[in-house]
Amino acid sequence: MLDIKFIAENTDWVKNSLGRKGFEPEKVDELLATFYEMNKLKTSSQALAEEKNKLSNSIKSALNEERPAIIAKSKAVGEEFKKEQEQLAELEEKYNDMMLRMPNYPSEESPDGPDDTANVVRRKVGELPHFDFTPRNHIELMEINDWSEMERIAKVSGSRTYAIKNDLAQLELAIHMLVMDKLRANGFTLITVPALSKEKPLFNQGYLPFSRDEIYYMPADDLYLSGTAELILNSLRADETLTEADLPVLYAGFSPCFRREAGAAGKDTRGLVRVHQFFKTEQFVICKNDLAESEKWHKKLLQISEEVLQDLELPYQVLEVCTGDMGAPKYRQYDLEAWVPSQNCYRETHSCSNITEWQARRTNLRYRGNDGKMHFCHTLNNTGIATPRALVPFIENHQQADGSVRIPVKLQPYLGGKKFIGKNAK
Repeated sequence: MLDIKFIAENTDWVKNSLGRKGFEPEKVDELLATFYEMNKLKTSSQALAEEKNKLSNSIKSALNEERPAIIAKSKAVGEEFKKEQEQLAELEEKYNDMMLRMPNYPSEESPDGPDDTANVVRRKVGELPHFDFTPRNHIELMEINDWSEMERIAKVSGSRTYAIKNDLAQLELAIHMLVMDKLRANGFTLITVPALSKEKPLFNQGYLPFSRDEIYYMPADDLYLSGTAELILNSLRADETLTEADLPVLYAGFSPCFRREAGAAGKDTRGLVRVHQFFKTEQFVICKNDLAESEKWHKKLLQISEEVLQDLELPYQVLEVCTGDMGAPKYRQYDLEAWVPSQNCYRETHSCSNITEWQARRTNLRYRGNDGKMHFCHTLNNTGIATPRALVPFIENHQQADGSVRIPVKLQPYLGGKKFIGKNAK
């Protein structure tokens, strides 16, 4: 959520900034017109309320012949007040809905563009694999090693579901443990959170009102299934007032995640890339309201995720996401993409975002600064690791001619020292 006072005082800048995300400037004018009309009606309603109270108080001391006129006028004022209160409620609902739909301002340094075709590759890291045999894709590797029950689980749970087993199931958990250890070593509090959420946290995070079609809803319980631990962590401290000494707050949240993938019809319908349920370890930061501070944490979160991919010995690239692709809550965003040999391209494994104060205004998360003033916090998030998606580049890049998969040195302690996994592993 944005600051209406800032919008009113910097209207042209706001229009230009939000226009970089494709937001129509007319909506800024409509928002301000609604805000001014709402405030005018608040002032008028307050005056009517005061007048009605004054008339009511004067009835007792009025002469008998004066009372009927005063009572009639008080009734008329009361009816006018009721009418204005109804109008005000409608205006407030309209204003609140408009504010919830206002995206965050993008960074001046973010590249401009309408969609992902304008994202900019900032760097590539690692050597692409060179196989002296015909490499297999991840589905073939799972089949020959008895690592999955994809066809059987589809009969039970439908499309875009998965069931992995044996070495691959252990590999999935091992990677999460490696990431959790890394985050704890960097000062993060490890926390497991539920995948169930009430509706308000979805507005707080920015899923709603923008992406309702991507979310699973359970009407009998009036609960939603979360698509990321960020959703829960963002509202965990809602309505709290921290001190500057409390900051930063660092969470490493682990949870099951659920996404309908409604916008991905026909894409990656087989395998482990786009599934409805998955596991994710999420990095989440709450820091003070200082752009230099939150940008420092943005770089730190990105650095940690790059270290994860380096520990997993995966070639990857760093993308800076353009204004038209970064989504409503984002101020600045980087994506990490690991190389997928079977597709001859890089695919996203991490998404690293600075949200500035946009979420904290929605959650009313503030802190009292050392200056004695109240400030809204800045929030940031980044994937620690998401599986099974990350398993795809992992097993494809590290596959051997016999179908086994090599385990990088830093991951071996989490798999009992194994250097290879698979039916033919030695």
